[in-house]
Amino acid sequence: MHMHLDPKLDYVAPVSCSNCPRLVAFLDKSRQDNPDWHNAPVPSFGSINAEILILGLAPGLRGANRTGRPFTGDFAGDTLYQTLISHGFASGNYDPNGNDTLSLINVRIANAVRCVPPQNKPIGLEINNCRPFLSTELERMHQLKVILCLGRIAHDTLIRHFKLPAKDHLFSHCKSHKIKPDLSLLNSYHCSRYNVNTGRLTQPMFDDVFIKLTHLIK
Repeated sequence: MHMHLDPKLDYVAPVSCSNCPRLVAFLDKSRQDNPDWHNAPVPSFGSINAEILILGLAPGLRGANRTGRPFTGDFAGDTLYQTLISHGFASGNYDPNGNDTLSLINVRIANAVRCVPPQNKPIGLEINNCRPFLSTELERMHQLKVILCLGRIAHDTLIRHFKLPAKDHLFSHCKSHKIKPDLSLLNSYHCSRYNVNTGRLTQPMFDDVFIKLTHLIK
């Protein structure tokens, strides 16, 4: 399944990208095992003119790597999109296969790493290699007001992009940082199955993040 959610612009990782040999090899194996999956860099979802960017870590093997749309097809996506709908940041119906009527409202969703990593864990070199795509994307988002980082690695990636002192911008759930006069960074624990099952992230805690997000963009 291939979803063309973005034009081929300079912030879109090309299918031919070979910057990360480990990820290239993992994608090659996934293409052999599941030839009908997306199995390529996953483009961002939502308008480049959105005021909100939600940043995750990387595509899941059976989620975005399968469907070609960020956070679509796995537990984290089920949680994220239902929460977006309930808080008015998305409309329509969400389907884990991506064949749905879902539409984001003033939101764009991206990953710090655009290709699926083994065991859902990119290494530092891969995060660094992929950062130029994210950096260019951020520069193109001229209306951007809030970046919601799902997880510490997404947070750290943004801190490095903006060249901010890490000690003054620590990751903490539902904490926001003013990084420019017109731009805030908001943190949340990742909505992964592990975090939800262990109680690190509850639905009320996730709701609190989106309540705060609503206030930040006003």
